[in-house]
Amino acid sequence: MDKIRRPSHAGSWYTDNPKELAEELDGWLRAAGLPKSSDVRGVIAPHAGYSYSGRAAAYAFGNIDPSNITRIFLLGPSHHYYTPKCALSKATVYKTPIVNEELKATGKFELMDLRVDEAEHSMEMHLPYLAKVFQGYAVKIVPILVGALSAENEAVYGRLLAKYADDPTNFFSVSSDFCHWGSRFNYTHYDKKHGAIHKSIEALDKMGMDIIETGDPDAFKHYLLETDNTICGRHPISVFLHMLKNSSTKVKIRFLRYEQSSQCKSTRDSSVSYASAAAKIDA
Repeated sequence: MDKIRRPSHAGSWYTDNPKELAEELDGWLRAAGLPKSSDVRGVIAPHAGYSYSGRAAAYAFGNIDPSNITRIFLLGPSHHYYTPKCALSKATVYKTPIVNEELKATGKFELMDLRVDEAEHSMEMHLPYLAKVFQGYAVKIVPILVGALSAENEAVYGRLLAKYADDPTNFFSVSSDFCHWGSRFNYTHYDKKHGAIHKSIEALDKMGMDIIETGDPDAFKHYLLETDNTICGRHPISVFLHMLKNSSTKVKIRFLRYEQSSQCKSTRDSSVSYASAAAKIDA
């Protein structure tokens, strides 16, 4: 009997009305107005509720040409479940037998309980966009919950996944929001030289985005240690950087959109930042 992973955040984080959802996604994708490219091999996109990050996410997903892709690796951070490893889904609705068995056989992955899977929003928030972009195409999904990995383990998982990056029928969807600022997030870093608080947050995020664009996982790790920036998908991004570094296909990450949920002007305010990028073959 199939184990089905329900869309547990539909009706709260995004509308559960299929017609409304399709119109919303179409509208954002049209507004982004990006050309589809078969050179786009992956994206980094936010995972907040669509009223906050839906528009920004279109700048990642709008780049995808679905015609040659048959498998999507979905890498998301774990918000509620602690693991020092990466975890694969038990849900058969996601099932991609060959790759799941290959990854399981490495002994490096644990299996996440369906309850853990459904409680996590980081990967689910990519699914409506992926379903919209890949409508009419037969694709399989490999969801990987990325735990609180050490720097060594980020490199291990990156090397392990690198061979899949060399296959042009594989695609990678990396889930991350950027700075979570405010006392409710226990993060109030403010460099006054940038002016208003929201400008300081933007400078901090853009420094991280610039480093991600260099493709250097060690420089990104150093940036995180130095700034403590609360990028919730830092581990999936690090795994992705190690993966691209170890693959023989030259892929370059470029950020295309940056937004904040609100503009912080005082220490009583709070915001979450959203950044969208495409990882494209670098000719």
